[in-house]
Amino acid sequence: MIQLHVTKKLLAKLPIDKVGNLPSQVSGLELVVAGSNLENPLSGWHGNLITLQRRNCIVMVHDATRFPVFLLCLTKPDFANLQYWFEDAFMNTLLKAGANDQQMTTATKLLAKLTIDSVCDRSVQGTLNRIKRDVEHMIWYDDVQVVNLSGPKVGAWLASSPCTVKGQKDFIIPNKAMQELLDEAF
Repeated sequence: MIQLHVTKKLLAKLPIDKVGNLPSQVSGLELVVAGSNLENPLSGWHGNLITLQRRNCIVMVHDATRFPVFLLCLTKPDFANLQYWFEDAFMNTLLKAGANDQQMTTATKLLAKLTIDSVCDRSVQGTLNRIKRDVEHMIWYDDVQVVNLSGPKVGAWLASSPCTVKGQKDFIIPNKAMQELLDEAF
């Protein structure tokens, strides 16, 4: 499973059951990791609902690598299909960020069912807030309409910016950190 910690604002939009599962759906990329007792390196994401130009968007960040996934212009049915949209945006962002074939294959094998809760880490929420400000600035500075943006392209752009992680002295670059994580996964 992949644990997704969401803000209360996003939690209110998601149709989850009592244990934090989205409605059952068939996913093309959802695979069971061999040895399900092992910790999934892709687990541990934080998500936030933001409104850009009156459009619902979700920003997700991987806790360890700060790798972003950006979902744009979501409608009510899209929230029920969050599993699909997450997998699609994650894989396309990896591709745009320059992941090689082996890293893409590893990422596909590690994708699993999302489990959602509202327990959040303030350090990661700070990264989510910084990403929101960066995207708002880009939209304003470049005079771009949100509907004309590409989520994976924005995610890859954000993944190239250095980030700080609480407890670490040096900056990390999310794109490189995610690629290293995928290289070491199997």
